[in-house]
Amino acid sequence: MQLGAHVLRNGLFAAPMAGVTDRPFRTLCRRFGAGLAISEMVSSRPELRATRKSRLRLEHRGETGPVSVQIAGADPAMMADAARFNAGEGAQIIDINMGCPAKKVCNVAAGSALLSDEGLVARILEAVVSAVDVPVTLKIRTGPSPANRNALRIAKIAEAAGVALLAVHGRTRACGFRGQAEFDTVAEVKAGVRIPVIANGDIGTPEEARRVLEFTSADGIMIGRAAHGRPWIFREFLHFLSEGKRHTPPAVAEMRSVALEHLEGVYSLYGEELGVRIARKHIGWYTRGLPGGEAFRREAVQILSAPAQLAAVARFYDGLAG
Repeated sequence: MQLGAHVLRNGLFAAPMAGVTDRPFRTLCRRFGAGLAISEMVSSRPELRATRKSRLRLEHRGETGPVSVQIAGADPAMMADAARFNAGEGAQIIDINMGCPAKKVCNVAAGSALLSDEGLVARILEAVVSAVDVPVTLKIRTGPSPANRNALRIAKIAEAAGVALLAVHGRTRACGFRGQAEFDTVAEVKAGVRIPVIANGDIGTPEEARRVLEFTSADGIMIGRAAHGRPWIFREFLHFLSEGKRHTPPAVAEMRSVALEHLEGVYSLYGEELGVRIARKHIGWYTRGLPGGEAFRREAVQILSAPAQLAAVARFYDGLAG
C-alpha cells in the first residue's frame, strides 16, 4: 500500500488511541509487524502546543517511519495550521480525527461530531490537504447515529478533497463503543471510492480479521483495544492472513521481555512519577487473563516507584514460568 512517497509493508494499522499509542507502544507495534502506527490525537489549538501533554504526544525520536500524527479540531484554518506545524516537526503523514466519540471532544464540535456537518467536513479536509505536501488520511465513524449513516457521503467528500486513505470504525457517534461494530457500511464505502479503505472495530482475533477483510474487501484493518497489552497481535494476524493458521502464542519469557521493555519506555518518556501511574494500566492489560493476573493488578497499583514496579512485574512472569 502506497501513501504518497511511503510504501507501507502491509495493511495492518495500530489505531490512534489517547493515552495508549505513545512512542513506546507504537515502537512495539511496528516491531511486531504493524504497517503503520498512528500517534495519539493532538489538538489543533496553537496555545496547547507547548504543554507537556502535547510535547509528549509529539515525541517521535528514534521512531521508525513513516511518522503519522493525528490532529483534531473543528476550525478549517486552525486545522490547516496544525497540519503545517506538525509536518514541520517531522510528521510524514497527517491523520484527521473525525471518529472520536468522547464527550469532551464532541462537545467542542470536533471528532465524530463533525460528521453531522458535511459542509464543514469538506472545508476542513480541503484546507488541510492544501496546507501540506505530505499525505493526509482520515478516520471516521459510520455516521452521527444509526438513523443517519452518512459514511459513504463523507468518503466521497474525502476522496474529492484529496485525502489519501480512509479508516472507518463500524459504529456511529451515538453508539460510542456499545454493541457490535457493523461492517455493511464499511463494505459500502469501499465499493464507493477509489482510495484505500481500512476497516476498524471489534477485530480481536485473526479469524475476525480475515472475515472482515473478505466481507468488506477493505485494503487493511485497524486494530485498537485488542492490542492493549498484546503488541504481538500484529505478528499473529500477519501469520494467519498469510499462512492460514495461528501463530504460536508468545512464551512467558517473551511476554516478560516485552512488558518490561514497554514499562521502561514509559518511564523514559514520562519520567518516573508520571510513568509509574501510566504504567499501571499497561500492567493490567499485560497480565489480563493470565493466572493470578487480577490479584497482581491490584497489588501493582499500590507500587510507587519504577524499580519496584519493574521488579514486581518480573517476579510475576517468573512465577508463571516456574
